Amino acid sequence: MKESRRHVFVVDDDESVRTSLATLLESDGYSVESFASAAEFLTRAPNVGPACLVLDVRLPGLDGLALQRQLTERGRIEQIVFITGYGNIPMGVQAMKRGAVDFLAKPFDDHALLNAVAQAIARSADSWRERHEVALVRARIATLTPREFEVFRLVITGLLNKQIAFELGAALRTIKTHRGRVMHKLGVQSVADLVRLAQKVGVSPDMSGP
Repeated sequence: MKESRRHVFVVDDDESVRTSLATLLESDGYSVESFASAAEFLTRAPNVGPACLVLDVRLPGLDGLALQRQLTERGRIEQIVFITGYGNIPMGVQAMKRGAVDFLAKPFDDHALLNAVAQAIARSADSWRERHEVALVRARIATLTPREFEVFRLVITGLLNKQIAFELGAALRTIKTHRGRVMHKLGVQSVADLVRLAQKVGVSPDMSGP
């Protein structure tokens, strides 16, 4: 997957904080966009590629923790670094449990922020690669015929060819042919690889179709 330039969103209602953070992050090679509120950030289309969100906890209207919940519910994969002048341990624990990369108290060291952002970008890139790989596998599965998908589904249950032939009321040679096509289309060499691929994209033995 081709990755876009490292992108950081800064969400803080203090203009001076937004400006100083943007200057720091841009000096380290990041592309930066700044927002004064969570609502303003949500009007921006999701970034295509790895991204980090440097997010203040206390914001007018929707606060940082509520924004984190919304992004998670929407399946967004920006990785969050929280910053706050009013944080406490329970708040930090809550944010980290929900997947935040770090929770930094103002004033924080520039290196601490840059290290957290770098970690967030790396984690976001991993998520994007995983999402891309899943999409590729699902596209391959979509090329299977209905009968090939049935064979795929039964193979990952651990059934032998002769058992699958009995289950589907087909000739053993026909099942072997279908199985070979399944392995070829999905680009795997073994049943173990096929099972791992199925688990990766959420295909279960009781599914009726791709």
